[in-house]
Amino acid sequence: MKGKIVVVGSSNTDMVIRTDYFPKPGETIIGGKFLMNPGGKGANQAIAAARMGAKVTFIAKLGNDIFSVQAMHQLEKEGINIDYIVFDKVNPSGVALITVDAKGENTIVVAPGSNMELSPLDFADGEQSLTDADIWLMQLEIPMSTVAFCAHWAKSKGKKVILNPAPASPLNDDLLLNLYLITPNETETELITGIRIDDEICMKRACEWFKNKGVENVIITLGAKGVYLSAQGFSQIVAAPLVKAIDTTAAGDVFNGALVAALSENLDWIKATEFAVKAASISVTRIGAQSSAPYRSEI
Repeated sequence: MKGKIVVVGSSNTDMVIRTDYFPKPGETIIGGKFLMNPGGKGANQAIAAARMGAKVTFIAKLGNDIFSVQAMHQLEKEGINIDYIVFDKVNPSGVALITVDAKGENTIVVAPGSNMELSPLDFADGEQSLTDADIWLMQLEIPMSTVAFCAHWAKSKGKKVILNPAPASPLNDDLLLNLYLITPNETETELITGIRIDDEICMKRACEWFKNKGVENVIITLGAKGVYLSAQGFSQIVAAPLVKAIDTTAAGDVFNGALVAALSENLDWIKATEFAVKAASISVTRIGAQSSAPYRSEI
C-alpha cells in the first residue's frame, strides 16, 4: 500500500566537478568530468521517496528560468504531485556548486535563490487537500519560518512531522516540540545539541537532549557506519552494508526519502531503518544526486 507523504523543501540544479583533491584557498586545479543534474535536498528526498513507492506531494518555489523547466520535467517523470510548486518572478532557481574528490567526499556551496522565498502564503489555499498525507518531511534549505509554520500546522492536524536538519542550523524549542522524528548527521547533532559524537554514549546523550526538548524519536546518521536509532524506548546502531563509495552527495537525502516511504507503510522502526540504510548505501556507489537514488526493486 502506497503511503502518502508531503515534502516541503528546496529544488536546486547541481553543477558537479570531479577532481583528485580539493583545492586550497587561492589554488586553481584542473578537474575532471562535469555534470549538471537536478538536485536540492527537498527534491532529492521527494524523488527518493517516490522511487520507493510512496505517493509524494512536493511543495517548493522555483525561479522563472530554464532550471525550473528541467526540475518540473524530472518531478513529473517521477510521478510526483507538483500542484503546489510556485514560481518566483524576481529570484532565480537555486544552484549548488559541488566538488567531488577521488574518495567520493564532497564540498558544496549553495546559492538558494527562490528557495529562500518560499512562504506559507504560497500554498495556504491548498491546506485542506494536503491533510490526506500522514507524514510531512522537511529540511533547512528554505526559510526557517516556513519550516516552523509547516511543522506546527501539520502537527495540529495529527500528522507525523520529520525534520532532516540540513544544512546545520540552530533550532528553537517551539519547532522541536512539533517533531515526530529528527534525522541529523554527526556534525548537525553537535551543532544543535553541543554534544560531540565520539561514541555510543555521546549518541545516547544527544538523543536524550532532543527528547527532553519534545522530539519523539531520533536517528543520527553516521555515514559508512550506518545510523544510531533511538525510538520508542530502545536504542541501537543499524549498520550499513560495506560498499565502495564514489559520491556521497545525496546519501542523506536518499536515506530520508526511503525512511519516510517505509514509515508511511507502517514498517517497524528496525525494518524501516534497515531499508533506508540499504537505499543510501546503493546511492553512494553512483554519481549525482537524484540520479543516484535507487528504485524499490533494487533494495
